[in-house]
Amino acid sequence: MYSYTKDDILRMVAENDVRFIRLQFTDIFGTLKNVAITTSQLEKALENKCMFDGSSIEGFVRIEESDMVLRPDLNSFCMFPWRPGPNRVARLICDVYTPDGKPFGGSPRQILKNVLADCAEMGYTLNVGPELEFFLFHTDAEGGPTLKTLDNGGYFDMGPIDLGENARRDMVLTLEEMGFEIEQSHHECARGQHEIDFKYCEALEAADRMMTFKLAVKTIAHRHGLHATFMPKPVYGIAGSGMHINMSLFKDGTNVFSGPDGLSREASNFIAGIMKHMKGITAVTNPLVNSYKRLIPEYEAPVYIAWSACNRSPLIRVPSANGLSTRIELRSPDPSANPYLALALVLAAGLEGIRENLDPPPAVDGNIYAMSESALKRKKVERLPENLIAAVGEMKKDPLVRQVLGEHVFTKYIEAKELEWLEYKTQVSRWEIDNYLSKY
Repeated sequence: MYSYTKDDILRMVAENDVRFIRLQFTDIFGTLKNVAITTSQLEKALENKCMFDGSSIEGFVRIEESDMVLRPDLNSFCMFPWRPGPNRVARLICDVYTPDGKPFGGSPRQILKNVLADCAEMGYTLNVGPELEFFLFHTDAEGGPTLKTLDNGGYFDMGPIDLGENARRDMVLTLEEMGFEIEQSHHECARGQHEIDFKYCEALEAADRMMTFKLAVKTIAHRHGLHATFMPKPVYGIAGSGMHINMSLFKDGTNVFSGPDGLSREASNFIAGIMKHMKGITAVTNPLVNSYKRLIPEYEAPVYIAWSACNRSPLIRVPSANGLSTRIELRSPDPSANPYLALALVLAAGLEGIRENLDPPPAVDGNIYAMSESALKRKKVERLPENLIAAVGEMKKDPLVRQVLGEHVFTKYIEAKELEWLEYKTQVSRWEIDNYLSKY
């Protein structure tokens, strides 16, 4: 994490021939937005005097209370490597405020900051290491995305089988120029599917980096004539894309998840809190109709609310690491999720587990997909919501989700997702035409 002052920003802009600055923020559905300014307006922006019409952003505010103020986070300053000089382009990630100087309750970044403040009051900081998967597809003659994958590779394949190797290499180099520490990149299990992992960092920075990561990956793919998508399940019959979230809590430089015999009491409490609220959180960690076509057995995505240190089939996995590297991995989220809201809810659930000293159920160490319904019932293993509207129903029932999101975001989010489900369920699909048209 950098520590910039206003003078630092002005100096870097002047020294690097930056002419445009994008003031970025994220809406409640995880879409990156921006207001672009020239350097002549930079001092005004750095003095928190840049305003925009919030009523134009879906899920923000009504027309009669539309004025919003963008407050740049100076430490987020970064130049886009794909826009070299002359006339370079940089960005600043912004918090959204009301004109009277108060943080806007509908800003996802502010919602995460609120939960992180609660975390700090308990003496903790949250470190997050995300793993975002994505597909690379060919584009058509007009540059639009197709479903034609770039290769037929599988796990860890390399060129010439992995034809996405060159694009992925350029993505890694670009991300490194933007300050990321890339730990590894590789071809994933499905054809055309890839993963680039970057080093863990504190939660707010991790959420900012997830948004930046998606922008960079899409931009570099486009430069290679490809389309990168973080849609959870674009192709039937192969695995979908996940956004696994690795988490650890630190206190005074010590990883409190690490215990003398493995997991600490705090780690077990944290797991219990997540499991308690997972159904209510799922509409945010898996926000699309399409998300639930990934959450099916046998495609490497979790379906059941269970945890284990011995296999990858449950919702929460404890990787085989100890000391400072001890962590838990939440495997259900997908990369279409708003990272600020997802991390806020997961952290709030885990902290509740610690405050209330909750116990998780016993670990499920066998292949959970191979277990019968009766065996699952005996072990009291519950299932994640099976579709978006079921997840929304669970979200409505969970007071923690309402409390963390606040009334504004909670209500707007549910309204939008219920409309999304209504639009989806009234569509006539190709499958219905193929199966019913000639038969009936």
